[in-house]
Amino acid sequence: MDDYRKIQLLEIDKKIEETKLLLSDPQMSELAKEELTNLEIQKRDILATYENTVEAATTEDLDQRNVILEISGAAGGDEATLWGKEILRMYTRFAETKGFKVEVLDEDVIKISGNDAFEHFKYEAGVHRVQRIPATEKRGRVHTSTATVSVLPELEDIDLHINPADVSFEAFRAGGHGGQNVNKVSSAVRIVHKPSGIIVTSRTERSQLQNREIAMELLRAKLWEIEVEQRHEEIAGLKSTQVGRGSRSEKIRTYNFPQDRLTDHRINKSWSNLEKILDGDMGKMINDLRKNLDN
Repeated sequence: MDDYRKIQLLEIDKKIEETKLLLSDPQMSELAKEELTNLEIQKRDILATYENTVEAATTEDLDQRNVILEISGAAGGDEATLWGKEILRMYTRFAETKGFKVEVLDEDVIKISGNDAFEHFKYEAGVHRVQRIPATEKRGRVHTSTATVSVLPELEDIDLHINPADVSFEAFRAGGHGGQNVNKVSSAVRIVHKPSGIIVTSRTERSQLQNREIAMELLRAKLWEIEVEQRHEEIAGLKSTQVGRGSRSEKIRTYNFPQDRLTDHRINKSWSNLEKILDGDMGKMINDLRKNLDN
């Protein structure tokens, strides 16, 4: 829940407790009862608005937005890191075939902009497992590695307000992107969100202000992800375990190179020609997922 609503609810709860003390006063009891009724209605309205907002934010409301993809190697060491980069390349290639704009926000984080961008990638969140013989494997053994994908909508401050007092900013010298000039000043930005402990960085731009804006964009998206996961646990009527949105821990897909087969475990369907799919030919798979998972 965003900070503004939390403050509203805390203030209402405080007023409720104060008003209850007046119930024992014969001269104030009737007014106190009326005030308690009004306060309870206010509280219910805030909670109802919040639930409706979150539910809308997990359905069609987000489909037309731009999307942020964060890919990180999980189990498997160096091979997992390489696998994560291959998935990133697959998404980039597919986005380019759709005419979307691809921007690098940070290492292994990209933003894809275009009509219905989020809708195309919303079922990619989760754990992607690969089974193959690594190039460094001399005995021909099949190794299993995983990469984790987070799919986040691009949000504005109006969508999810962050209390400025809850974040700390740190500027540092960037490295690895933008050539030598980017290292001459402290243009990179690191943001820490104190309540959640989330840390985000941005170093791709030469301007500290631009990197700060990108980092705040990433922070809003990550806080949204946490919010939605919490609400899915709290509201039984929503899809459990984020099927369709994909929680980061959900094992959604296996890429089996020896058998040239990709299997999505949510719909129990497989596709062949892995090389072509990893080169960005994801259209058939995405359409099949949308047919089976869209409600």
